[in-house]
Amino acid sequence: MGLPEALVAALVAQGKPAPFAIQTVTIPDSLAGRDVLGRAQTGSGKTLAFGLPMLAKLAGARSTPRNPRGLVLVPTRELASQVTAELEPLAKALGLRIGTVVGGVNIGRQVSQLADGIDLLVATPGRLADHVQQRTAGLQDVVITALDEADHMADMGFLPQVTKLLDKTPRGQRLLFSATLDGEVDKLVKRYMTNPVTHSTAPPSASVTTMEHHLLMIDPDDKKNVVAHIAAREGRTIMFVRTKHGVDRLAKQLRATGAMTGALHGGKAQNNRTRTLDAFKDGTTPVLVATDVAARGIHVDDVSLVVHVDPPADPKDYLHRAGRTARAGDQGIVVTLVTHPERREVEAMTRKAGVKAISTPVRAGDTDLARITGARSPSGTPVMAPAPPQQQVSRAGGRRGGVGGGAAAPRRSGSGQARRGGSAGGGGGQRRSQGR
Repeated sequence: MGLPEALVAALVAQGKPAPFAIQTVTIPDSLAGRDVLGRAQTGSGKTLAFGLPMLAKLAGARSTPRNPRGLVLVPTRELASQVTAELEPLAKALGLRIGTVVGGVNIGRQVSQLADGIDLLVATPGRLADHVQQRTAGLQDVVITALDEADHMADMGFLPQVTKLLDKTPRGQRLLFSATLDGEVDKLVKRYMTNPVTHSTAPPSASVTTMEHHLLMIDPDDKKNVVAHIAAREGRTIMFVRTKHGVDRLAKQLRATGAMTGALHGGKAQNNRTRTLDAFKDGTTPVLVATDVAARGIHVDDVSLVVHVDPPADPKDYLHRAGRTARAGDQGIVVTLVTHPERREVEAMTRKAGVKAISTPVRAGDTDLARITGARSPSGTPVMAPAPPQQQVSRAGGRRGGVGGGAAAPRRSGSGQARRGGSAGGGGGQRRSQGR
């Protein structure tokens, strides 16, 4: 495909001898210097699709202090960490330096890292805007930029920050990857990209053949017990709840039933979020309860079940939550817990998502629930929550927060408004979090 030999050797050493579909179609155009639009289902290898040609273009030169030559913008801290972890060993193979700039962590360390010189910078918009404003980072040397999960950045209200940052970069090559290429994303394309080539390896609907979809029809009074039985299953399970309060409440309830459970949402300190994800990845905590902050950008191997405890707000949210399982060809099951008042809305939403879901009435302890999810009777012996780490305080003053870090993200309208509904994790009448 024209990649440097050192990159190919590093990929083979990682057990990646052949490209995924999205990589096959986008990398040649990116290496040729074209602006590229890419759309593919989650878990399809998009990070390497933009990362490999970026590293290839940056190879053979070094950046000056505070002035990276490559820039990757992502919506969340977790996605920034994932992108960095995947690209860092490949960057080292070419003698390149990669750095991460996100909110919620010590800004002074980031200032030092930038001053040492970074070739490829992975950043959330808010914190990078902080550095640019404080002149601890400059974008005038950027020759190639990638926007990952551009539609998610639009959903979270980050596009004003993104446009200001892009305005500070030269007209270099730009790569944009997104689940959808319409609406606000299309405005970015028209303003910042020149004659881009578009590649799409999947329609914006559920098409993963290794993923099963189920609608579990439940009695509202039995919802808490159903969730507890599912949490007692073997294997890694992610449960999605609408609000931050609902996440904390459900995690506490599940630990009381004997399920070691972690809680993840945008209100947690960054070191807490990192430790929660690490425990989920290594199997210490097999159940993760999360808001939609975890619906994108989190790659954890062997997540065999995704549970929509609270039904998602729209088809796009459904697909990105579901994409935490059946990644890269693995098998996975997605279930949505549906009460009678929610049935019509949920069925319409799954149809729009292109999902053919099997509807099954279940109760806690019955054979159908066990057959579909692997549910078991909980032990009933409470387990302790991990002790929370101390929050880090940045040198800029105050605790850093926010998914994008740095400047606070504007609230979005529409689906960001208050939504009411029952939840095993509580939170009825709470404002929808989206992990902010």
